Amino acid sequence: MWQFFSLPATLLPLLWQVTTAATPGGACNNSPDLCSKTYDNVTHLGAHDSPFLRDSSTDFSTAGNQFYNSTVQLDSGVRLLTAQVHAFNTSSGQDEWHLCHTDCLLLDAGKLSDWLSEIKTWMDVNPNDVVTVLLVNSDNGTPQDLDEQFSASGIKSYAYIPPSTTAPPTSGSWPTLGSLISSNTRLMTFIASLDPSSNTVAPYLMDEFTFVFENPFEVTDATNFTCNPDRPSSVQNSPQSAVQSDRMFLMNHFLDQSEAFGIDTPNVDAIADTNSPTLGTSGGLAQHMSDCAAVYGRSPNFALVDFSNVGPAMQSVDMVNGVQQAVGRTILTTAVLQEAAVENGAARANGRTGAEKRSQFAFIVGFIVAIGLAS
Repeated sequence: MWQFFSLPATLLPLLWQVTTAATPGGACNNSPDLCSKTYDNVTHLGAHDSPFLRDSSTDFSTAGNQFYNSTVQLDSGVRLLTAQVHAFNTSSGQDEWHLCHTDCLLLDAGKLSDWLSEIKTWMDVNPNDVVTVLLVNSDNGTPQDLDEQFSASGIKSYAYIPPSTTAPPTSGSWPTLGSLISSNTRLMTFIASLDPSSNTVAPYLMDEFTFVFENPFEVTDATNFTCNPDRPSSVQNSPQSAVQSDRMFLMNHFLDQSEAFGIDTPNVDAIADTNSPTLGTSGGLAQHMSDCAAVYGRSPNFALVDFSNVGPAMQSVDMVNGVQQAVGRTILTTAVLQEAAVENGAARANGRTGAEKRSQFAFIVGFIVAIGLAS
């Protein structure tokens, strides 16, 4: 029986695979029904830590949050891509802005500008899609630092600039997906965090917590998923305040497991239940979205998940968006899963089991922390 990252073979038909995808004319984000909806009246599926992969390119790193790269994620319907940005010191002493999971010594996905170029390439050939990028500004890059990366990639030409950088539009007054597509301002960019009062260089780089609120993201027990606001602090634990603030709701829905040294890694063993599109599944995506819709009177604006192809998570998002016949997406075959299972089996044969790799990952992080505490 095929085994893929501890997933049972019965899940294979539920996963997605890359094939060529093109959005037909008249559809917005894979559906004609979404064109007239405002940006804040659509639920966008998000790939948590989009560029951090668990595949052969990273030796199936347990730090990886996704099985497939950002292009494949977009092909499958994901419209929110998140990543962590760190300052990487090169041998010449010059800082480069890299995508790193927690620390660049652990998992480095390369330059921010290269990743943005990948997204731009996809947007170039998919002109009827609105894409959102959310960057965790881990080393406090300035607006100028980040703007240089967006300019270098060329993706800046698609950027949407809000009417105000210091306050969100009132609910329902964001542009429609159709108007964003018509004006070719199809890239929404949020930074966590960026002082909006000092951002005169790049107003398209929106401070996340000016426009968005989130529920807690550190969850290691599926029964602990909640809809309560956690960030920013001004709306913490107050759904009413969150609604009155006109911020959009990003619903974190990814499950971690605790390792040595207090390190949490994505819980891939539970991912089928975590990303379940079946209402009533405890800790499942569809149920969590339903619970939050009951709290706020509307579905979350963003649903952020690990391993977005499993479930598939897209099915839950289609349900709340009222999309019944999506166009321009591709469904996977099991062949790629079988290939990946072979590679994973080879890794196990070489002694690199998932448990051992998790221990190695935790040991490295603990070692780095220990050095930092001693210095």
